[in-house]
Amino acid sequence: MRFARRLDAVPPYLFAELERKIAEKRGAGVDVISLGIGDPDLPTPQPVVDALAAAARDPGTHQYPTNHGSDEFREAASGFYRERFAVDLDPAGEVVPALGGKEAVGHIALALLDPGDVCLSPDPGYPPYTSGPVFAGAEVHYLPLTEANGFLPDLDTIPAETLARANVLFLNYPNNPTGAVAEPGYFERAVERARAADLVVVHDNAYSELCYDGYRAPSFLETPGAKEVGIEIFSLSKGWNMTGWRSGLVAGNAEVVERFRHLKTNLDSGMFEAVQRATIAALTEAREFPREMSKVYERRRDLVAEALAAIGLAVDPPRATPYFWVRVPDGHTSESFAELMLEEAGVVVSPGPAYGPSGEGFFRLSLTVPDNRLEEAMRRIEALGVASGEPPGSPGPPPSSRFAGGPYGAA
Repeated sequence: MRFARRLDAVPPYLFAELERKIAEKRGAGVDVISLGIGDPDLPTPQPVVDALAAAARDPGTHQYPTNHGSDEFREAASGFYRERFAVDLDPAGEVVPALGGKEAVGHIALALLDPGDVCLSPDPGYPPYTSGPVFAGAEVHYLPLTEANGFLPDLDTIPAETLARANVLFLNYPNNPTGAVAEPGYFERAVERARAADLVVVHDNAYSELCYDGYRAPSFLETPGAKEVGIEIFSLSKGWNMTGWRSGLVAGNAEVVERFRHLKTNLDSGMFEAVQRATIAALTEAREFPREMSKVYERRRDLVAEALAAIGLAVDPPRATPYFWVRVPDGHTSESFAELMLEEAGVVVSPGPAYGPSGEGFFRLSLTVPDNRLEEAMRRIEALGVASGEPPGSPGPPPSSRFAGGPYGAA
């Protein structure tokens, strides 16, 4: 059989490979703790579940939906943006449903990029910022996110010849995988650069509702001129524990929103009406739920920050997102450290290069597991002594009292 070559241009999807490794280890009887995948461990809020159940029993939801989304969905999305971000969206033409952020990223790439175009993608970054443009036949120009620059891409260093061919700039703040936030003024500079270079800014806003220490993440669309140059993808996956529901929206520039919708009318049949009604419930009845989740993740963040510091791994606790972006210990690559964690501790972390070449030297750790499992994972890592440079199996540093106890492999 012959297959399309476009799939050969991208590696197997990171999280599919992690799931394979986890299944393999668990099949061998290993008690694996996965800190590699950001899939919330707590349930979706009850009003959302109730709205879905009620809608699913309504025969009126059983027919094809419209890719434009229901009037009620678009009104709820517009109301949320007005109340949360002080952003006015025209529900008639500046917002449409998306089947989660991943779908939106991929389809936006198809709607905006032609073969020979350039896409400006953060590195490290969410893998679809690379695979989407590649499937569209475009070239990817990586924008390194360095610790020295606060994990923000330096838009002033993009070569002029690259800018001349570029049509899309992906941004994502609060950021996956680094946990960084956009500092004041950064979105303003992005708008200026996009206007000057005729770029479309696509801001992936997946984590604005998970913030700590009193921080409240902004929307890109709050920025003066943002709707003239771009759109925002908003996802309910993480803030409302709805990863499996595939619920999100695309909002902003009316022309880009319409082209996105036009593409989707040819590729899918829209969001199930029952999921639209559940999303409305999330944005209205369960509006404050992400603040509850933020308290949970903030507690877990503090637990992990204390543990990592105790074992000698330097950390900068994030102000948003359920992720830590951590330097690997001396003597390790990202891959060798991730392999060590899995083989010797039964703990899964994501190696940095899975998010792009600039991720080398880091790993990502997710907070989306129960507190007791996080404590157990930290105890296992501590027992290896890796941060002190001790070889696996050596005594290493004495375990801290908070994370000591329990045989390896205990659930």
